Amino acid sequence: MVDCEHPFMPASWANPFGHKRAKPRQKGLTMVIDKGLGLTAYCDLLELASPYIDIYKLGFGTTALYPPNVLQQKLSRATALGLHIMPGGTFFEIAIQQSTIKAYMQQIRSLGFSAVEISDGTFPLSFEQRREAIERAVDAGLVVYTEVGKKSAGYRAERNELLETLAFDLQAGASHVIVEARESGTVGVFDGNGKIEQSFILDVVRAAKANAERLVWEAPQKDQQVCLIQSLGVDVNLGNIACTDVLSVETLRRGLRGDTALMLAEGRSAPCE
Repeated sequence: MVDCEHPFMPASWANPFGHKRAKPRQKGLTMVIDKGLGLTAYCDLLELASPYIDIYKLGFGTTALYPPNVLQQKLSRATALGLHIMPGGTFFEIAIQQSTIKAYMQQIRSLGFSAVEISDGTFPLSFEQRREAIERAVDAGLVVYTEVGKKSAGYRAERNELLETLAFDLQAGASHVIVEARESGTVGVFDGNGKIEQSFILDVVRAAKANAERLVWEAPQKDQQVCLIQSLGVDVNLGNIACTDVLSVETLRRGLRGDTALMLAEGRSAPCE
């Protein structure tokens, strides 16, 4: 799907600083978290904002609670619009306590999911199990998004763990690696108040080199989104974006909001406040 065009509005108004935002995108990805949106609201969201969404996650274990017909309609509509749609990583973690990795990947693929999130935020996963999960998912025809980090309160991302897991997962076949922040944005690279240490993320990006473009930073709060765009640019990959915030995030990326407009106009990065 190409970017939206208005027959009555100059294209430069929608993208004043000329950053390419048309799909399909290899960077500047936006991952949405759906915590239980009804079908009517879901269809409205995709009609309005699908050009600005790349990855759509049915959060946590909500997949198991959907009426089958509603789940199928969500999956088919997302797929028709070119979105990668996946269950939450917690669903993967719980499912493989009850069954096998292979069975899980085959089951969600048969349901119509096009992607999978592999995480160990609650239940530990060895590197051997991570590799198996990634390989089984690829074999099933799924796009793989892995996650690094824990969901426990007070968890803080460690530089070497993040870099090691990023390199390992990409080599095993993952498309991108998600940096855990939860839907609250209070773990991982954020403190308990949702504040980010800008020097830490800049150090990680420098150390990751080309692989940095394959990181997806969960950033559910507006100040976190602004800081990551100011620090890493409009093509930073952002995750756990609320359904109601998709257009808001896109305005930040394009400089259609005061938080980033001056920065993009002057072609510079900015310190986080």
